Amino acid sequence: MKKFADAAAQGFRHCQLVSWQPRLWNEANADAIKSFSVEYGVEITAFWCGWSGPRFWNFTEGPETLGIVPAAYRGTRVGELLDGAAFAYRLGVKDIVTHMGFIPENLSDPNYPAVAAAVKAIALELKRNGQNLLFETGQETPIVLLRLFEEINTGNLFVNLDPANLILYGKANPVDALDVLGGYVRGVHAKDGFYPTNGRELGREVKVGEGKVNFPALIKGLKACGFDGSLTIEREISGEQQLIDIRETQAYLQSLIEQI
Repeated sequence: MKKFADAAAQGFRHCQLVSWQPRLWNEANADAIKSFSVEYGVEITAFWCGWSGPRFWNFTEGPETLGIVPAAYRGTRVGELLDGAAFAYRLGVKDIVTHMGFIPENLSDPNYPAVAAAVKAIALELKRNGQNLLFETGQETPIVLLRLFEEINTGNLFVNLDPANLILYGKANPVDALDVLGGYVRGVHAKDGFYPTNGRELGREVKVGEGKVNFPALIKGLKACGFDGSLTIEREISGEQQLIDIRETQAYLQSLIEQI
């Protein structure tokens, strides 16, 4: 309840709901969360669905632990993503967002067919409930996502564009990425950062406007692509500074939107 109250007090009217705990995805919690959303007038635009098991946000252990790409965790995590989608359905939320992992760039990679099959199975199940599966950008190049979407072709695969992640992982300039994926963007994280400075660790995340993301150009590009959804602010620190940065980012983004 407090999260919704705080968001409403700051003038936010939309949010993403994030959970990495499948044990909490039950009907009682869905009903409670839905009532808070209505009470405070903060719409849940998407459910960011986490999964169990190890996760390392780097270039060394990351490929072997993140998302459904690692075969050792795939079966369990596919089930968890479907459970998360069912939880979101009870909330009345259509868009399910997650990191799928380091999807192979090489189509001849022996792991690629099984990853694609798992994605298609999830997509088809969500489609039956009128839901969409959104890939948060970062761990793969834009062309890898485009190729996967075209191959699976279920009509409900989209992108949650995290412009900072494309930079933090060294995968693309986010403004240029719109040339490849612009028509698939259904969600956007407002986050900023710098490119990696070594081959093992991600780049550094910073407050919006202080990193490498060209937000004026990005906002204009999103509009040109027809995107009219919410910008979900992310600032991956904690404490009072996080709240200060979020408020300043809110004002900054609003000024950019008003200039279009």
